[in-house]
Amino acid sequence: MKKLMFAPLLLSAVFATAGCNDADAKPEAKESVIRHGLIGSDFPILRASEVPATSTIVFLSGAVPGVSNPDAPKGSMEAYGDTETQTVSVLNRIDENLKSLGLTMGDVIKMQAFLVGDPAMDGKMDFAGFMRGYTQFFGTEAQPNLPSRSALQIAGLANPNYLVEIEVTAVRPE
Repeated sequence: MKKLMFAPLLLSAVFATAGCNDADAKPEAKESVIRHGLIGSDFPILRASEVPATSTIVFLSGAVPGVSNPDAPKGSMEAYGDTETQTVSVLNRIDENLKSLGLTMGDVIKMQAFLVGDPAMDGKMDFAGFMRGYTQFFGTEAQPNLPSRSALQIAGLANPNYLVEIEVTAVRPE
């Protein structure tokens, strides 16, 4: 029980970061999150985000893809699509989940992407396909906010035809 009581205090301490001296840090107009871009790179992720202790942090469970091709054999890889297709499906599910909570993709500050090796790529993750899907949702003119992010290749997911699972953390604007 002590761990459960300590965790909120720890989160508050971690996220209650005093000011920032980075020239690239820009507070967003609709929220008080400070987003730190990568130094010397235009790769579409952040190196860090600062969240005030007074903000509400929302942790979403991992989302997996839905069927993208209902005409394909049920439960087949063709039913779920390639990495890009699955990434778009997963991010659409996350977007719907966020909207149901009164949030948007622009409120996402942290992402973990779990990518399974694609059989069509000799078991290597299709990072380029993941990025093609990801950049449809983040760093766009309509939604310029980027999250800090990790992308990891893993051995597998619950369904052997899933190539992508993504979990995100969002901050409710004050």
